[in-house]
Amino acid sequence: MIKTIVSIIVSLTLAMCLFSCAGSSKQTKGATTGALIGAAGGAIAGQAIGRNTEATLLGAAIGTAIGGIAGYSIGAYMDSQEQELRVAMAANDAASIQRTQDVLTATFKSDIFFDFDSSTLKPGAYAEIGRVSDVLNRYPQTTIRVEGYTDSKGSEAYNQNLSQGRALAVKNALIQRGVDPRRIQAIGYGESQPISSSDAMNRRVNIVITPT
Repeated sequence: MIKTIVSIIVSLTLAMCLFSCAGSSKQTKGATTGALIGAAGGAIAGQAIGRNTEATLLGAAIGTAIGGIAGYSIGAYMDSQEQELRVAMAANDAASIQRTQDVLTATFKSDIFFDFDSSTLKPGAYAEIGRVSDVLNRYPQTTIRVEGYTDSKGSEAYNQNLSQGRALAVKNALIQRGVDPRRIQAIGYGESQPISSSDAMNRRVNIVITPT
């Protein structure tokens, strides 16, 4: 029995790894990650329940299969959302979209949303937020973190408050367009995380989308 279970674990893990290496999509990489995490979690659960080698291995085998399926599904879900976001944002260069594993980050230039030294959304900002909201509403199985950033002009405390106000303004605009407020967190980072020597690039708003 133990040899059979070990064989199942090895076969499933190798299949997931080979599948990921052969494929270019993020679903396959997610499947491998899910399989490995599932194997570890299943082994721990099996040991806790059965307190023997056979239970541990059986738990790992089950965890490998379930984790692989879940990882692939999440990857496919985020792939579709990424494609729709890119289409929605393609109309202009107001935003850039990055993907790290299954986390999407849409970065908007601050001057698209706000006047200098202001946390009040410009009238033109609502069209951009509306396009993002439409996509977010079609993919409810995600959480959203709105991050505000400033340049280093002015005091650190002032910039912290300004960035928080901007993050909250974008969060409220998303809510007004039907995005569930329970999904959204707003955080201001002030001047603490510059990405460039350019003040204009450091003034930005990120919308970070994470699968639940």
